[in-house]
Amino acid sequence: MRNLLLAATAMLATLSLPAKAELPAPLLAKVNAAVDADSARLTAIFKDLHANPEIAFTETRTAAIVAKELKALGFTVTTGIGKTGVVGVLRNGPGKTLWYRADMDANGVKEATGLPYAATKPQKLADGSEQWAMHACGHDAHVTWLLGTAKAMVALKDAWSGTLVVYGQPAEEVGTGAQAMVQDGLLERGFPKPDFGMGSHTAPGPVGYVSNTAGVRMAGTDQLDVTFTGLGGHGSTPQMTIDPVVMAAQAIMGYQTIISRTVDPQTSAVLTVGAVEAGRDNNVIPASATLKLNLRWFDDATRNTLIKRIDEVSKGVAIGAGITDEAKMPKRVMKGNAGPLKNDAALVDIVNPGLTSLLGDGKVIGNFPAVMGSEDFQEVMNAAKVPYVFLLIGVAPMDRVVAAQKAGRPFPYSNHNPDFFVDLAAVPLGAKINTVAALSLLAKP
Repeated sequence: MRNLLLAATAMLATLSLPAKAELPAPLLAKVNAAVDADSARLTAIFKDLHANPEIAFTETRTAAIVAKELKALGFTVTTGIGKTGVVGVLRNGPGKTLWYRADMDANGVKEATGLPYAATKPQKLADGSEQWAMHACGHDAHVTWLLGTAKAMVALKDAWSGTLVVYGQPAEEVGTGAQAMVQDGLLERGFPKPDFGMGSHTAPGPVGYVSNTAGVRMAGTDQLDVTFTGLGGHGSTPQMTIDPVVMAAQAIMGYQTIISRTVDPQTSAVLTVGAVEAGRDNNVIPASATLKLNLRWFDDATRNTLIKRIDEVSKGVAIGAGITDEAKMPKRVMKGNAGPLKNDAALVDIVNPGLTSLLGDGKVIGNFPAVMGSEDFQEVMNAAKVPYVFLLIGVAPMDRVVAAQKAGRPFPYSNHNPDFFVDLAAVPLGAKINTVAALSLLAKP
């Protein structure tokens, strides 16, 4: 995500939004007071979540915290949707229904921040294995913001009317959590049907800035594995084998030409091989090798081209290595998919004036270009066939952002990096931002 937030002043000059959507100053003061009074609790929750990350579909501890806090606030809570998903419902008279989501899962990253509340131990999984985990994408902040917003909306019930549905979603990082909740009956369990949805995400721009733009905001994504099957053997007699590691290596290089030589140069697309799994011993040529791929795209035609060419490159490599048995040709497994995220223009126009009132002029970016990062939040909204708005919230200290840009880097760190962190000042502020967005959408007529 390039220069996400520092260009705010110049960008805002072209932004035209209806003044009627601005929240009254007394209500903004109540928002600030409510969240400020809750700041210590929110900071404690955030630090606890950060120190105890859980990877996709294992978020049992996180889900229990979400459920406990929502029940204490008077929400009607349902757990176990899509394995670990949590839904809370708060009815507050007649009006529209807003669904607000926070994702809960962490990344398989070993933390290197050195924070006093850093994750310092691997996560033990149900099968007894261990996996390093870290909230390197800010989902700990997302959960905390949701809980802060939920409490503020309870405290400010006189200021809005309608129904607020908040939900903690598992497994965003693997791109299957939203679909898992839908497939587990999220929209058929009797929850109030949404009229619109909202969500938010951390961004490594400065604290106090928000990007909220209409139209396509984030790319579509696919997670897929390609497995090459060869003939294993002793490392000293490669002539008696068909080496799947060599096939995988050739495929990796071949895949890189798909973007540069098949996709239109003016079309944005990304193909990343994030992991290679093959063998264990130095002197053994294994029988198979698996490549874990991630794709990013903005239209179905590009997606279809990427997948078609991956299959062609994989098969060509296998044939070149001497594979003749069709049963041993490379196997592609699609594991997760989400389409592009598209903000509704009308909802952006409703939300942004209140955010400007909260943060100040020049702090809300309304015309930032789309990014290659992806989300699955929209999959629930698309299944429900309702419009939505998704905010990108700055979480980096301003001095770090300025120093990075002076050094020629757009950000001081990136999401999914072992050094990623959320400045503690962004914890209560993020709750305020989401509360203002929710109030703007559920304001009394």
